[in-house]
Amino acid sequence: MTDVTGAPADVLHTLFHSDQGGHEQVVLCQDRATGLKAVIALHSTALGPALGGTRFYPYPNEAAAVADALNLARGMSYKNAMAGLDHGGGKAVIIGDPDQDKTEELLLAYGRFVASLGGRYVTACDVGTYVADMDVVARECRWTTGRSPENGGAGDSSVLTAFGVYQGMRASAQHLWGDPSLRDRRVGVAGVGKVGHHLVGHLLAEGAEVVVTDVREDAVRRILDRYPQGVTAVADTEALIRVEGLDVYAPCALGGALDDASVPVLTARVVCGAANNQLAHPGVEKDLADRGILYAPDYVVNAGGVIQVADELHGFDFERCRAKAAKIFDTTLAIFARAKEDGIPPAAAADRIAEQRIAEARAAR
Repeated sequence: MTDVTGAPADVLHTLFHSDQGGHEQVVLCQDRATGLKAVIALHSTALGPALGGTRFYPYPNEAAAVADALNLARGMSYKNAMAGLDHGGGKAVIIGDPDQDKTEELLLAYGRFVASLGGRYVTACDVGTYVADMDVVARECRWTTGRSPENGGAGDSSVLTAFGVYQGMRASAQHLWGDPSLRDRRVGVAGVGKVGHHLVGHLLAEGAEVVVTDVREDAVRRILDRYPQGVTAVADTEALIRVEGLDVYAPCALGGALDDASVPVLTARVVCGAANNQLAHPGVEKDLADRGILYAPDYVVNAGGVIQVADELHGFDFERCRAKAAKIFDTTLAIFARAKEDGIPPAAAADRIAEQRIAEARAAR
């Protein structure tokens, strides 16, 4: 069933009525000349202009793209709140295969749509978009971060994203085992692309044993060639989550990694990764807790990248950003403590803290 605009009715119900909705604004963008089809979702601007990346992905249909934009934007509100940033949450998705459909003209057209929001939304890189793409978008839109240093930006945000996830892992180890060290821990990393390969470097430097997988064989080969010692590879994520003696599982690809099929067979004691929206549906966080698996909320530990791009708006300083990202260790420990105090899973505790900050900002307007 569709509404008068032709959009699937369930999408509009999600936007206006469901717990996944509550967004301030959703913009559907189309430029026939370049083939651009995009969705920009602003979940909240209570803390400041919405900040979040642009995902370029071959969604199976428009409804899936809208749903992903809504979920990702909501997650950015919580992520930015927990990172202590003066930004609300937003996200954009471009529908298409970035390897086939991405052109300079399409990115320029997209930049004009972002600019039309007058600063309510600040964009950056995400899955399928890179620093060079943001340089193009910035030619039409000054509210663009994640640009190259040559164009006044901070460069690759995956560096600090990986560093923040690493700090979240250390906090998880401290909480569960009483020691933040990951030496001799076996860590499984699913997805060794932009963020995952930096995370592997941190883990190996500390003496962890790393097991990797990725849908792209070249990504796995790059890791194995760079780190001939200390890294092994398995065929796929299904094999990785079943690795015997796995201490930590790090989902670093797309969302939905923790679901009704994966949680019952997961061997790891800790889940801490860079992927957004790792919980496939509400209730998975309780399933993890019931199995004694400690979950470090994704939007807390992967906030290093957004800390970096937010700083870019004020004159980028890498060491300042790294110091802020290092505080993810303390934030993660505080969430575990709140979860224990309230008798709830860590994901629910993080949501409560983020929602409180957003509500206080809204009330102060």
